[in-house]
Amino acid sequence: MTILDPRPTSLAFDDAASTLPRVDPITQLPILILFPHSRCNCRCVMCDIWRSTTRTELSAADVARWVDEWRSLGVRRVVLSGGEALLHSHLWELCDHLRAADIGVTLLSTGLLLRRHAAELVKRCDDVVVSLDGPQPTHDRIRNVPRAFDRLADGVAAVKEADRRVQVTGRCTIQRSNYAELRATVAAAHAIGLDRISFLAADVSSDAFNRPDGWDGERVAQVALERADIPLLVAELDAMERECAADFASGFIAESPAKLRKRLGQYYAALLGEADFAPNDCNAPWVSSVIESDGTVRPCFFQPPLGNIFSGQSLVEILNSEEAVAWRQGLDVRRDAICRKCVCTLSLKA
Repeated sequence: MTILDPRPTSLAFDDAASTLPRVDPITQLPILILFPHSRCNCRCVMCDIWRSTTRTELSAADVARWVDEWRSLGVRRVVLSGGEALLHSHLWELCDHLRAADIGVTLLSTGLLLRRHAAELVKRCDDVVVSLDGPQPTHDRIRNVPRAFDRLADGVAAVKEADRRVQVTGRCTIQRSNYAELRATVAAAHAIGLDRISFLAADVSSDAFNRPDGWDGERVAQVALERADIPLLVAELDAMERECAADFASGFIAESPAKLRKRLGQYYAALLGEADFAPNDCNAPWVSSVIESDGTVRPCFFQPPLGNIFSGQSLVEILNSEEAVAWRQGLDVRRDAICRKCVCTLSLKA
């Protein structure tokens, strides 16, 4: 069974190792992100996937047809994202094709359906990454779903009851509704039995997550921090560093205090024009790819499409088309407008 160290925000290897090089044409693609299903069962303010009116999904037969090519391309892990993958009509059959090819599986989930699917999930998935937005009242308010926190906690418990070896980690998107509750979120992660918690900022500037036209100023203001919020966020980060020192030292909090200051404080200050965005050293377009539920192929969550896997071209042909190679060779991740504001960079190690 293929196992990668499951790190919710980067899926990276040991930080002491060298970052995988940016090589064209692509011959090795360790990470492949699939959106098996187009819908979601939450109604979060920071995401518009739930607003989709379609119910498209990648079929298990599609994956069976593609998996040999993915294996020959060196795919070692498939990350099931979306949308809520657990809404897929034949998800476990889809996963069985991946496991038969010795490809590891990571599931990203809202957590609402974990209890129902725990027994089958632990047979196919190496680890699960769930969304945690804060302590119970905050999580329920952001998810906009009744008893969201309780259902998440019950689902985590069900997975652990089924197989304690399957890691369940949390990912918290920090925004106006929860930026002052970082410590309380760490406490909530402990309380529901998570193995690790990670933090990232909310994306408010791209067309990802079912926002083809981006957001207007009113929507951005609902999610992004205001100037008066920045000192309060910095104070919370300071308190978190002091009071959660053991969690940083043990790795229960995935990022270091310094990284959180860049990922959260500097990012939101930069959106307001009060700081520069932190330099980006992402290698995602060279070591990973995204296939959405309608077949759209992207180099990452945020950059424009490279093609569509239902168009008659294979994934290798799409990734290594003349246009795709030229785009990657012209991409400066430290200067590109999308990359500079990216909230979820990947620096995959050897």
